[in-house]
Amino acid sequence: MATNPDYYTEVVEQSLGTCNLATEEIERDLRRSLPEHPAFQSDTGISALRRVLTAYAYRNPKIGYCQAMNILTSVLLLYAKEEEAFWLLVAVCERMLPDYFNRRIIGALVDQAVFEELIKDHLPQLTEHMTDMTFFSSVSLSWFLTLFISVLPIESAVNVVDCFFYDGIKAILQLGLAILDYNLDKLLTCKDDAEAVTALNRFFDNVTNKDSPLPSNVQQGSNVSDEKTSHTRVDITDLIRESNEKYGNIRYEDIHSMRCRNRLYVIQTLEETTKQNVLRVVSQDVKLSLQELDELYVIFKKELFLSCYWCLGCPVLKHHDPSLPYLEQYQIDCQQFRGC
Repeated sequence: MATNPDYYTEVVEQSLGTCNLATEEIERDLRRSLPEHPAFQSDTGISALRRVLTAYAYRNPKIGYCQAMNILTSVLLLYAKEEEAFWLLVAVCERMLPDYFNRRIIGALVDQAVFEELIKDHLPQLTEHMTDMTFFSSVSLSWFLTLFISVLPIESAVNVVDCFFYDGIKAILQLGLAILDYNLDKLLTCKDDAEAVTALNRFFDNVTNKDSPLPSNVQQGSNVSDEKTSHTRVDITDLIRESNEKYGNIRYEDIHSMRCRNRLYVIQTLEETTKQNVLRVVSQDVKLSLQELDELYVIFKKELFLSCYWCLGCPVLKHHDPSLPYLEQYQIDCQQFRGC
C-alpha cells in the first residue's frame, strides 16, 4: 500500500460504473455478507464493500469475483480502513490462498486433501470410523474458503482471521484438527454424515469469545437459543491455544510438500470429471459409443495442447510419454508459457 499510495483510488474510479458478470454477482451478494451486523445494514457499509470487491474484480479479471470473497471482505472492513481492506484482500487472494478464488477452487480442494492427510496422521480413529473420507471434504470446504467466518459466531471468527494473517494456512489446518479432536467422542457415535454435521454445527454455535470488543447486540454466540445453551461453551482463545499445543508441530515444509503432491491428484480428478461430463452430454447427440468418444476426446485434447505450446519437430515431443498423467505429459516451462 505504501509503494502504491494512489492505486486504490485510481482503480475505484476506473471500475466505477462497469457492468459485467462479476459486478452482477457482487450486487447479488452484497446484502448477504454479514446481514446481522449493523455495519452492513446501511448504505455506508454496503457501498464500501461494493467498492472494494468491484475494485478487486477490475484489478484481477482472471479471478474477478467469487463467492466467499464478500464474507471475508466484510470482516476486513470491520477492522481496517477501506484501502487497507482492499490490500488485505489482494494478499489473501494472490499470495496467501493461491487458486482459492476461482471457478474451480483448486487451491481449496488441494488444502482439503492436505487436511484429510493430516486427519489420517493425527486422528486415525476418526478415519477408521468415517469410512468415506469425502465427509471431511464436504464439511470443511466453507472452513477454508471463509476462514471459519461462515460457521463460527463473528466475535470468535475474527480471532481466527487474526491467526491466519499471522500463521497462514497452517493456522486453519491446526484449528480444523483441534475442532475434530474436541468433538471426537461425539463424532465416533454418529451413525451417518448428517448426524456428524449437526454435532459440529452445535459445537460452532457454542464457541464464544469472552474478550470480544464487539457490542453484545451483534455477538452471535451470546444469542443462541435455550436449546443450544445446554451444550458446553468453548472459548475461542482456549480452542486456538489447544490447536497450537497439540498440532503446532506441523511444519510449513510438510504442508508445502503435501500441497504439491495432492495438487496433481486434484487436477487429474477435475479433468476426469470434466471429461465424463462432456462425454455424457455429447453421447446424446451422436451415434458413437462411449469408448469411441473417449478416444476422440483424448486425441482432441492432445492436439489442442500441442497446438498451444509445441510446434512440430519440438525436441520435447520426441520424449513424450502418453502413459503419464495429463499434467505431467504436457507440463511446460516458463519460456513456453510466455511464448504462447
